[in-house]
Amino acid sequence: MTTATSTSPRSALAPHDGNADTFALGLPARPALLSRRAWLALIALIIAMGVGVPLCALVLPQTSALHLSAYTMTLAGKLMCYAIAALALDLVWGYCGILSLGHGLFFALGGYAIGMYLMRQIGHDGKYGSDLPDFMVFLDWHSLPWYWSGTQHLGYALLLVVLVPAVVAWVFGFFTFRSRVKGVYLSIITQAMTFAAMLLFYRNETGFGGNNGFTDFKRIAGMPITHPGTRTVLFLLTFATLVLAFLAARAIVTSKLGRVVTAVRDGETRLMFLGYSPLGYKLFIWTVSAMLCGIAGALYVPQVGIINPSEMSPGNSIEMAIWVAVGGRGTLIGPIIGAFAVNGAKSFFTAYFAEYWLFFLGLIFVLVPLLLPNGIMGLIELAVRRMKLAAGGKRS
Repeated sequence: MTTATSTSPRSALAPHDGNADTFALGLPARPALLSRRAWLALIALIIAMGVGVPLCALVLPQTSALHLSAYTMTLAGKLMCYAIAALALDLVWGYCGILSLGHGLFFALGGYAIGMYLMRQIGHDGKYGSDLPDFMVFLDWHSLPWYWSGTQHLGYALLLVVLVPAVVAWVFGFFTFRSRVKGVYLSIITQAMTFAAMLLFYRNETGFGGNNGFTDFKRIAGMPITHPGTRTVLFLLTFATLVLAFLAARAIVTSKLGRVVTAVRDGETRLMFLGYSPLGYKLFIWTVSAMLCGIAGALYVPQVGIINPSEMSPGNSIEMAIWVAVGGRGTLIGPIIGAFAVNGAKSFFTAYFAEYWLFFLGLIFVLVPLLLPNGIMGLIELAVRRMKLAAGGKRS
């Protein structure tokens, strides 16, 4: 029996039953989920957010400089939702090599799933005082469509948030990956899928509010949706989801499955020669990514207060790719940084230089691949490496 347990990347010879030598290939040990320093930093951040946000939002008076206003909470919550979506896209693009330009669809599907529940929660508080949502009364509908059944229950709506994007992604991915569509052709197909869905949701006959979508929400889980306490809970829930999504993604990419997924990116043909079928691995990572995007969309809608077909626009999906590229794809933490950086810049430009925002976005799209091919994380890693070299030179 082979007793070698070496974790070095080179081969090792181990005794076999004390008499003969046998060949064993020592594989690199699985990386830790997070380093000790990273765990301490994460725990400190969780404590700071868990204590600081309720204190600043609910206890401190509005005249205090540390008070968190409703606008600030909404903006920060929205940015964290975008960060979850960027993290989801990094799983398929950064680690599996699939550039999706259609993840805006999964984000919107999750938003519409929770939006149906929020519309049902309006009850008779709507403009027409009907059990039906106001847009259905306006269009002279007399009953809810069958696919709205059960959406008055939060649990069922949360199930839809996860299942609808997952099923759509799995069906699309199965036929696309089985046909071995890849590269720019796959990117174009994902964008076409999103654009087709957007046109479908714009139609009033589909029962999703047409151009206006869903808005004017009143309650969630029986609580007024605009109450400071409700906003604080939604904010903290979004932060917790971002942390859990990051840890789950990190667990996936550091596992054996994650190594195979990375091998799909680096050399799919060679992987097939080794006896692996890439289809299952692609489908898994693609579906998980879609589910994360759907959850991000579900957290986004109650905080922003609206969901409409414009969330499916191809431009939104392209922006997601920009967040990942700016932060550094294939790093997990990079896309989170990129989502905050790009959308923070967007908030600034749209507030003070609204007419120049699209030019700035285009400039990012052109210059980042040229000047920062590894994104912000690549720049940080380069700076850290140089600091270590400089410190080592001083010691010598």
